[in-house]
Amino acid sequence: MTGKPKLWVTRRLSDATLERAARDYDAVINFDDGLSSDDDLVAMSAQVDAIIPCHSERFTAEIAKKLDPRLKIIANHSVGVDHCDLPALKARGIVVTNTPDVLSDATAEIAMLLMLGSARHAAEGDHLVRSGNWDFWSPSFMVGKQVTGARLGIVGMGRVGQAFARKARGFDMDIHYYNRTRLPPHQEHGATYHASVESLLEKADFLSLHCPATPQTTGLMNAERLALLPAGAVLVNTARGALVDESALLAAIESGHIAAAGLDCFVTEPGGNPSFSAHRNIFMLPHIGSATVRTRDAMGFRALDNVDAFFSGRTPKDLL
Repeated sequence: MTGKPKLWVTRRLSDATLERAARDYDAVINFDDGLSSDDDLVAMSAQVDAIIPCHSERFTAEIAKKLDPRLKIIANHSVGVDHCDLPALKARGIVVTNTPDVLSDATAEIAMLLMLGSARHAAEGDHLVRSGNWDFWSPSFMVGKQVTGARLGIVGMGRVGQAFARKARGFDMDIHYYNRTRLPPHQEHGATYHASVESLLEKADFLSLHCPATPQTTGLMNAERLALLPAGAVLVNTARGALVDESALLAAIESGHIAAAGLDCFVTEPGGNPSFSAHRNIFMLPHIGSATVRTRDAMGFRALDNVDAFFSGRTPKDLL
């Protein structure tokens, strides 16, 4: 290859990331920040050597078949890669990477915000004051669920799950977790391991989801599993919307079995689930778990590090 490799950045990433991309590559940058269609992905694959996409671009098996041989690497600006059909892309000889490690604390912060906010009626309270309708107070007014000392269940004790557990220990929470493999004792820090999700759910006054979306975890929190949670439990999801059966969650909220939910991700994104809006005990954010300046810079630089390594003849650090 002569000259700089041509790189397509599909969304408007952080300023520092875009400056570096423009400096080191023949960069095509989507400053308008609009979504790319399937046809765009196919057409651009014939014009560039590398793509830095976000979770919003979906590289399905069908799309993978149509990608031009010129495209050599997809360096995702995300940890999750459920938007990429990895076997299909590998079959086309396309390298795929992600950005682990750098967004764990930012996402864990949002999980903590959602847990506290949903437990203590943040959405309802904010609406009441903001609308000018706060005209009453009593000891029984907006009584919520206390986080300090409560039992916390974590599904998925990877980087984000562990970061969330560290923060939850500051609230003296009794931490329980399920993971595909048990952590070594020095990483558990006293947390109780459960060999099954079902065993964990029975102990979880608060449940926080931190596992990837896979065929095995899609619909993980269905009606049967939600029913295993203690009455009055709170559900938090900052991982992927596909983990939760949204109809089942609505039914559990409406019955009162689930006291509240804090959600940063939804089955349909952008947009979310309009049916959730009728329930002030569902505290919602628009998938902003990693949205801090420091983390966005780190994610963009990690993606570029992987592209740099590939075109330097080295194995990218985050090769999938």
